[in-house]
Amino acid sequence: MFSMFRKMICLISFVLVLGLVGDVQADYVQWTDAGPDHLWSTPTNWEGGIVPTSADEALINALPGPTIANEGADVTRVWVSGGRGSSMATGALTVDGGTLTLGVSFTLASGSAGNGTINMNSGTITVPWLKVGNGGSGTLNMTGGTVNVTNTLRIPGEGGGTGHVNLDAGIITASNLAMGEVAGSVATIDVRAGTLTMHGDKVSTIQQYIDNGWIIAYDRNGRLELDYNVAKGETTLQAVPFLVNPNPVDGSTVSVSLDQLQWTLPDPNLPGGVVTCDVYFGTDDAVLNNPKVVSRQAVESVSVTLAPLTNYYWALDLYDSSISTTEPVHLSPMFTFNTMNQPPIVNAGADVATWLQEAVRTGNLDATVTDDGLVIPYTVQWTVVSEPNEGTAVIETANAEDTSITLSAVGEYVLQLEASDGEHTVSDTVTVSVYNDSCEAAQSVPDYQPLVGDLNGDCLVDDVDLALLQENWLKDNLLTEEWFLLE
Repeated sequence: MFSMFRKMICLISFVLVLGLVGDVQADYVQWTDAGPDHLWSTPTNWEGGIVPTSADEALINALPGPTIANEGADVTRVWVSGGRGSSMATGALTVDGGTLTLGVSFTLASGSAGNGTINMNSGTITVPWLKVGNGGSGTLNMTGGTVNVTNTLRIPGEGGGTGHVNLDAGIITASNLAMGEVAGSVATIDVRAGTLTMHGDKVSTIQQYIDNGWIIAYDRNGRLELDYNVAKGETTLQAVPFLVNPNPVDGSTVSVSLDQLQWTLPDPNLPGGVVTCDVYFGTDDAVLNNPKVVSRQAVESVSVTLAPLTNYYWALDLYDSSISTTEPVHLSPMFTFNTMNQPPIVNAGADVATWLQEAVRTGNLDATVTDDGLVIPYTVQWTVVSEPNEGTAVIETANAEDTSITLSAVGEYVLQLEASDGEHTVSDTVTVSVYNDSCEAAQSVPDYQPLVGDLNGDCLVDDVDLALLQENWLKDNLLTEEWFLLE
């Protein structure tokens, strides 16, 4: 009896210990914005002067909130507008070139009066559960980068509220998508130049949300394209704007040499009608503040002059005389493109087969580099990636696009041309194969065909081949027995 009582005491103690262990939670670290900048990585921006780690939960209840730029952040949870006693807070987080990895979840606006925003410009967020709104109002603004949700993207979360995703650009990938699960909640995804990718066949799920009016394209001025790729096992959702087929494509980067905007006018509603347009174009993101470059004309292009490193915005108002002579019948969404710096295009030249002459071979490297020249004039650098023996390849002028090279050994040489415009660096390689003589070089060419009559394989048909032919003239090696045993 006493022994049994002791066992019960031990069992109860063990259960209590487990309960206490289960109550151990990660530390909360509050964003204070008290430092000299708005960077996540600055310790003085956080409560206690400590940047949260993978064992912590980050609480962001302030504006403009932290920015993760060209750095990595790793936490267990992030609360933007929410968490510890902050149901009425407003907060934001910006990712602009960095990475944010979460062990459990990312929640926007967990309080009933909270307002939380993610501004995803570039970089990567990876999280198992993302809740855009969870009692309050949450917004995910995607203008670039990638958001990877390894489990479920909820819009809003199980706490209800309001959740909006503006997929203007970039990529959202998710294993599952749940929208409007709580009665009375509001859930929207507006797809523009971005892409939503789902693991597995999620066509029916997404189509239901489209039918509900929760997923739209270009603020209802575009068409959604939903597809399941069997080979990849992925469902993708993209959008194209209605009617006008803008060129440049919305969200694209173009050369400053582009001199025209182009679009397609739809057919009139009734035969005999005429469709005309107004076109607004400029650098103001409030597009109607920009100059009107076309006024009530039935044209499908207009000449423009672009400046480097600039964002441009444009939109069309369409008029159909068969419907109204005064009011537009369609207002296009705002389109945008930019003339930001693009990487150089590098071509180191075609691969070469050659041979030594008097123990060396000197030849030209004929490369091509093109660049938009927006930052600085590009520079180049040739390097020897590999060679048969050290020092057997000598480049005459390594920083010249076209130069010569001297090779002094048989074998394979890999040469690299690197071009830099001050922001981007791009490279390409060319392989030079050196042989003992021109016949070996010729025989290395993939489509080499030996000459008929070249009996000794020296790439010539000459007296040596004739002598071999005469030596074997009228000889044969026919089988003489009906049965020939193979051993």
